[in-house]
Amino acid sequence: MNEQDITNAVKSVLDQMKGTVPAAEKPHVCKCKKHQMTLALANALIEKVKAKASEMGVDVVIAVSDKAGRPVAIQCMDGAYIASFDIALNKTYTSASLKMSTAQLAELSQPGQDLYGIQFTNNGKIVIFGGGEVLEYDGRIVGALGVSGGSAAEDTAIAAYGKEVFKEVLECL
Repeated sequence: MNEQDITNAVKSVLDQMKGTVPAAEKPHVCKCKKHQMTLALANALIEKVKAKASEMGVDVVIAVSDKAGRPVAIQCMDGAYIASFDIALNKTYTSASLKMSTAQLAELSQPGQDLYGIQFTNNGKIVIFGGGEVLEYDGRIVGALGVSGGSAAEDTAIAAYGKEVFKEVLECL
């Protein structure tokens, strides 16, 4: 799969999404200063996510990036795997750059699907298993969350929890 094939596949998926989501509900990258991923916001979210991971008995690495996929904060729980650092960070990059969860991408990148092989692009930074989530507020992308260290199901559940509480965390700051 060459770069043009990947571009066409991503465009195709995005065009399909455009047809199924009303324009008023489509997320977009915010250009205003009101919806920015700050260090305080990233750290507050990480604290909530760490508490959930501890409750589940899983030692994870939790990464938060801004809307462009640039890291804002990352924390490693004691006992987390060394490899989980890069994986969590790459999950934020994947979710921010493709504007979807890594669990959703996992389905779209299976053999025979439109995005098959996408994990070999972007210098290997694309992750095709769960644990990455887009963080939105008022329909605008603010950043992304990446969780790594448990099973794919655990990482997915912990990241989904983080996405769920993101608005609450944002409104408390």
